[in-house]
Amino acid sequence: MVTGPFPGLAEEHSRHLTVPSTSLVDVPGTSHRWHLLDNGAELDKRGITPTGTLLCVHGNPTWSYLWRSLFNHVSEHRLPWRIIAVDQLDMGFSERTGVFRRLADRVNDLGDLTRELELSGPVTTVGHDWGGIISLGWATNHQDQLASVVLTNTAVHPAGFDLPPALQLASHPAVHGWGTTTTDAFLRVTHSLANPALTPAVREAFMAPYTTAAQRSGVGNFVADIPFAQEHPSRPALDSISSAVRELTVPALLLWGPKDPVFSDRYLRDLMDRLPQAKVHRFEGAGHLVAEDRDIATPIFQWLDAASTKDPAAQRAAGLQDYLPMLAQLDERTNDHSPAVVDINPPRSLSWAQLGQRVNDLAKGLEQLGVTSGSRVSLLVPPGIELTTLIYACLRLGAVIVVADAGLGTKGLGRAIKGAGPQFLIGIQRALVGAKALNWPGLRISVERLPAALAKVLGVENSVAELLQQGAAGTPSAQDFTAANPDADAAVLFTSGSTGPAKGVVYTHRQLAAMRDTLAATYQLKAGSSLVAGFAPFALLGPALGATSVTPDMDVTSPKTLTAAALADAAMAVHATVVFASPAALANVLSTKEQLTEQQRQALEKVSLLLSAGAPIPEPLLAQVQQLVPHAAVHTPYGMTEALPVTDIDLAGIREAGDGNGVCVGTPVSGASVGIAVLDADGEPILEPSTEPGATGEILVRASHVKDRYDRLWITEKHSTSIPGWHRTGDVGHLDASGRLWVEGRLGHVLRTAGGPITPVLGEHLAQAVSGAGRTALVPVGPAGTQSAVIVMETVPPARKPGLAAPQLSAGVRDAVASAGIDIAAVLVVPELPTDIRHNSKIDRAHLASWAEAALAGGRIRKP
Repeated sequence: MVTGPFPGLAEEHSRHLTVPSTSLVDVPGTSHRWHLLDNGAELDKRGITPTGTLLCVHGNPTWSYLWRSLFNHVSEHRLPWRIIAVDQLDMGFSERTGVFRRLADRVNDLGDLTRELELSGPVTTVGHDWGGIISLGWATNHQDQLASVVLTNTAVHPAGFDLPPALQLASHPAVHGWGTTTTDAFLRVTHSLANPALTPAVREAFMAPYTTAAQRSGVGNFVADIPFAQEHPSRPALDSISSAVRELTVPALLLWGPKDPVFSDRYLRDLMDRLPQAKVHRFEGAGHLVAEDRDIATPIFQWLDAASTKDPAAQRAAGLQDYLPMLAQLDERTNDHSPAVVDINPPRSLSWAQLGQRVNDLAKGLEQLGVTSGSRVSLLVPPGIELTTLIYACLRLGAVIVVADAGLGTKGLGRAIKGAGPQFLIGIQRALVGAKALNWPGLRISVERLPAALAKVLGVENSVAELLQQGAAGTPSAQDFTAANPDADAAVLFTSGSTGPAKGVVYTHRQLAAMRDTLAATYQLKAGSSLVAGFAPFALLGPALGATSVTPDMDVTSPKTLTAAALADAAMAVHATVVFASPAALANVLSTKEQLTEQQRQALEKVSLLLSAGAPIPEPLLAQVQQLVPHAAVHTPYGMTEALPVTDIDLAGIREAGDGNGVCVGTPVSGASVGIAVLDADGEPILEPSTEPGATGEILVRASHVKDRYDRLWITEKHSTSIPGWHRTGDVGHLDASGRLWVEGRLGHVLRTAGGPITPVLGEHLAQAVSGAGRTALVPVGPAGTQSAVIVMETVPPARKPGLAAPQLSAGVRDAVASAGIDIAAVLVVPELPTDIRHNSKIDRAHLASWAEAALAGGRIRKP
């Protein structure tokens, strides 16, 4: 037993064991003294028979202390799992053998230990850093005992990769001895990678076995044994293990910290290629020491429980019927010379016949470049003919389109692309400059032909124009391609990032088709109609619906740049009968409507359907929109990236519903069901669906067009599907007696007060009705259970700087909100509320809550 203090480590789990060595580097008959953490005695004491064993292997320069959260989780929850976490020889509190131990020796050493322990299956290996490859070496040698594998920030093979800069430095002859052994520099640098930073006590615990140069010999040897060079003595062992990993068919879980300067996302992608069955979760913001940065114990044991059950996504897919491919309309209209897609600036159009042939030509060119079924292709191209062609060419090949738009902002866009890990990246010049500067993954392809010098600087070797030319050589047709598997991945679409880092949402071909069919059935969209896609997500669906589509002349990254004239010109270009637009876009359309000519007004009068999606839209604004398109049915569907649409309501329906607690978003669309997971007294959802009128809770959705899963976010996906058969939206609301859904806000924005949970939307609406008030957010301040309500608002005219509201406005707001039984602790004003970029309407209430708490704590009030 080793003694600390070691925060979070139960010392009774610590023990030593003398193990005979069979390693070729040791003299025959040699034994070594191992240190390990083992909860076997605790389970025996409690009378618990273990379901299996977790064999945990640390990397360099940590020790078994890294896995203490797993032991604590099992102890606290009385789970039937034995955990053995080893200190590798020459590391931690195990013996310093005085022998240079290479990769093959370390795999052999681990086998010696498990043999001495008489460890039998089922065993789940858990590895980190270089402990990952060692644990996999044991796994491939003991497949009769192996049940599953868990890996965190590790590498299996360096083929084609450069040695990470941190390891290049540590391996350099001038630095190696000093940096890894003579001093504790390598340890201190590794510990500095934690995010948030390690506490001093935890940092000291990690340093405890390595206080002298002699104790750090294994640290230096580990670095020297990194087999990046082909001629390295450990390269054959690495090659053997990395190849054998491909043969593992057991369940696998990959938990990853993407902010890792050593094992970046490219190593994760390599592991996913070798273990295609793996569930993956990327912890945004976490780094190399992911077990320190985040709770990995809870998801590991949840995954172990779920590993033997059928995948819910597979169950959903199996129940879907009546599949018609997204390319069906294109393939039926090869002789149709009417317009299919139109660009406004510069003016350009393609007929259905031209679009279909262009899609096939580009698909063939991409195929010749190496794009195949399952390849991920990031499309950094604005809506229009080029994007439409690219989308449907990828669908033709069965490639997976990755759509992360510039509305996420540069930081969010880069995070999304790196998370999705595309093999190919196709973009306009500005996007390619960003890809080069920020090292976004994927073989780079330019939309336009670039000057040779510029293409070389940006790392671009092909252009869409060149691929079209190459692909057209054989005049390919639809019959030249293998149809995509309906249940294979088709697209990764990213959420707006308004409630945290944007999440990748995976749709299969079948689910994309179901989204198309739901829109067509709900709004009677028939082939031959024509639509204006003023809301980027709908640009995807025009050809699939058989509808002529046009994108207005606007900056798609800023919806409020859509003017009335631009909308009307787009409508005129295709004789549009349908318009899709976001609330922010429509607000600017209304503010610029006086610029319309008579001809432009007449074009808008021909619109028969207008859909405003992305965020709720107030009835007064919708009424003004109705005046602009007097003959149109004006609808505002409710939905999200994970399921669009879910419900629908028109202007008449909004007026009929009247005022209530929240925003009325109507009744479920064709094929969709809505339920409520009612909130308990603490504001937490009761995990079962209810349709009781008036009961507030988390909104649940069930439909054939709900997403397949979140991409590389296994924990998030498990949470979203924790009520079997339903998608948990994260929104809160209630159903009324007529079956209409009312949205009351986000679950994360619910106030947990001493009197019970309070949803924000009703209070916000009452505050906004006060004279002088603008857009408003009701946010919680204080600890959950005793939170106070604070109003943060824009004003009319706008406030010049953030601060407390004027006494008269504050009193009016307090009185108005008090009518709903909500006591307001403070009213703050700001020049502008922070919103998401894509919709320019979703207020970042989580950020405002933190800002309000700091502002009310005293000191200078800064801009949120």
